[in-house]
Amino acid sequence: MTVSLVARQHGVAASQLFLWRKQYQEGSLTAVAAGEQVVPASELAAAMKQIKELQRLLGKKTMENELLKEAVEYGRAKKWIAHAPLLPGDGDRHTDDTDVLLRIHHVIGELPTYGYRRVWALLRRQAELDGMPAINAKRVYRIMRQNALLLERKPAVPPSKRAHTGRVAVKESNQRWCSDGFEFCCDNGERLRVTFALDCCDREALHWAVTTGGFNSETVQDVMLGAVERRFGNDLPSSPVEWLTDNGSCYRANETRQFARMLGLEPKNTAVRSPESNGIAESFVKTIKRDYISIMPKPDGLTAAKNLAEAFEHYNEWHPHSALGYRSPREYLRQRACNGLSDNRCLEI
Repeated sequence: MTVSLVARQHGVAASQLFLWRKQYQEGSLTAVAAGEQVVPASELAAAMKQIKELQRLLGKKTMENELLKEAVEYGRAKKWIAHAPLLPGDGDRHTDDTDVLLRIHHVIGELPTYGYRRVWALLRRQAELDGMPAINAKRVYRIMRQNALLLERKPAVPPSKRAHTGRVAVKESNQRWCSDGFEFCCDNGERLRVTFALDCCDREALHWAVTTGGFNSETVQDVMLGAVERRFGNDLPSSPVEWLTDNGSCYRANETRQFARMLGLEPKNTAVRSPESNGIAESFVKTIKRDYISIMPKPDGLTAAKNLAEAFEHYNEWHPHSALGYRSPREYLRQRACNGLSDNRCLEI
């Protein structure tokens, strides 16, 4: 007859018997009887010693605190400084906003689609050029709100059910470029189609092409070549640059992909039906249509193409970008060059 059998006959589970045996092997019979965890004698002695030391220190600190309190009670009383009562209107603003308001009107007169953040960025840039202190963005917001100059809020867009955990932007220039296309209609009914390339770090529009035809491989190849020449001149990239696009036929064509690799580009395509995966290019399309195409004269295709060239130049040189600290792409590049963080060849503008 075994111990396990006897325990089972008396209603004691085998697991409980195993636990008792383990406790017995590890240490004290007293702990087994009490059903508590076994503590080595050395660990208990160390804990008791620490408790006594803490009690001694606590008593010492308490005594010091009592002595200090007693000494302060007999010390010199605190002197109160008299304050003059506030008069009505002391807390009101007395800042004259007339000059700032005139400058705001000048900015939005030329760029009516700019919100208060971009208006503030342009005022800050002008203040830096004039050697004047910059205007606070909250002050610009307050003045524009008081004078009904703020843009209408965009309606809330329901979030996509598809999770997008990747990141399109990169930390250095010439690591990833993105490309996309858009079209718009002239006043005479003529439709223009534009293909462009952007740097996913500094957001500069590297090259673009406009045509009255469709989006084809030849146009994309022209944009690729123009972008490489823009950044590297007659040389090729020392390491492959990612070329991020959607799944349009002009980008997936074998001729396009072969030509890209000849130029030192590595073609990358987004997931199907996932415009967010090329979000920088999609955001640029929205910006160029809202801030430039919607307000520029476009009576016919030729005039629109000329004005579009000025729009791209203005975007690169002057348009404040939130991801760049509300600097324009080329302003951001010049700033990085001054800090020694960028390739000077990118700044030959």
